[in-house]
Amino acid sequence: MTLDSVTSYPSSRAYVLKLHRDSGAPPARFAGRLENLATGRQFEFASAAGLLALLLSDLGTISAAEAQSAGDDR
Repeated sequence: MTLDSVTSYPSSRAYVLKLHRDSGAPPARFAGRLENLATGRQFEFASAAGLLALLLSDLGTISAAEAQSAGDDR
């Protein structure tokens, strides 16, 4: 059996989402904390748009680091 070296669900893109106890369905308050499991970085957000912005920013950082790492392996 050969294991695939590239996983469909990489741990570098795994997150824990914790919603504030006062959060509710929109348009109610939507706030909480997002934590990247691989790096331990934590981000706080106060809106759904803020959460999406944090995810996009962190995924961009991860993609850039992965690309640099791939370039270093050559």
